[in-house]
Amino acid sequence: MLKNDLFLRALRRQPCSRTPIWVMRQAGRYLPEYRAVREKTDFLTLCKTPELATEVTIQPVELMGVDAAIIFSDILVINEAMGMDVEIIETKGIRLTPQIRSQADIDRLIVPDIDEKLGYVLDAIRMTKKELDNRVPLIGFSGAAWTLFTYAVEGGGSKNYANAKKMMYREPKMAHMLLSKISTVITEYTLRQIEAGADAIQIFDSWASALSEDDYREFALPYIRETVQAIKTKHPETPVIVFSKDCNTILSDIADTGCDAMGLGWGIDISKARAELKDRVCLQGNMDPTILYGTPERIKAEAAKILKQYGPHTEHSGHVFNLGHGILPDVDPANLKLLVEFVKEESVKYH
Repeated sequence: MLKNDLFLRALRRQPCSRTPIWVMRQAGRYLPEYRAVREKTDFLTLCKTPELATEVTIQPVELMGVDAAIIFSDILVINEAMGMDVEIIETKGIRLTPQIRSQADIDRLIVPDIDEKLGYVLDAIRMTKKELDNRVPLIGFSGAAWTLFTYAVEGGGSKNYANAKKMMYREPKMAHMLLSKISTVITEYTLRQIEAGADAIQIFDSWASALSEDDYREFALPYIRETVQAIKTKHPETPVIVFSKDCNTILSDIADTGCDAMGLGWGIDISKARAELKDRVCLQGNMDPTILYGTPERIKAEAAKILKQYGPHTEHSGHVFNLGHGILPDVDPANLKLLVEFVKEESVKYH
């Protein structure tokens, strides 16, 4: 039995004594303890070494007091497992080769055996679960098909997604073929993470806002739905969070995937999202990460505002406090600790 199950209770929209909190990228460069581990190895080797991945996964639980751990990995491990070469240099960016631009390129991508190609993530989950010793839940995760598609086609990050959109608009069948192939791997990968011990799954659609509403409905949401429904069929008790970054205008469509919770960007008042969705899903978020550059008073004021905007909890409501995106690498860890402690204290009055 988990000693602290508030995060899972909130995701399931069950009564909680307070609002749970974790933050995206909580195991990362803002922590000196993480940087000490990282000095000894490159980023992908850290992801692929279960002992080190476990160590950095647990750091924010012990140092910051967050209510959930998220396994240390990267969304692009799927692209690599499918046969792409992936370079991740934290200060320089991401490069994937060869770029996927033709039917022949798509055909060359493999649908891997998850245990063989991504077993190191599963091992890290098993090891982390053991080391956590039921202190808090462990989140597994994957990138969404659209985001991994953009990386595959562009060969890295992009400002305008010209090549990805060229394939969408000129060769939509081919685009769907690639999206479907990636989605098959995502689905199997998330299921294996649950079997290895993940208590919840988050699907990150980091480049969601690059698409119009209609294009998101056509090229992104069907594949998220596919994974969510597969998880719900095999593991109905495992909550799924969908984080479609900055897709604040199609919240109902995202909820229709069957997810338990939805991550919100900071561009929307959380009370508006709650009113629109009528407590159909738990809401996760949604403080602007740059507020953690502020004074202690400003950080507390912004956190208090979000808790107040969400409002009093009812029998079937759920809120997980988080940032609207990942914590920035030059944030003072003391500011995150202050936020975590403040949310724990301040949120009690709303429950």
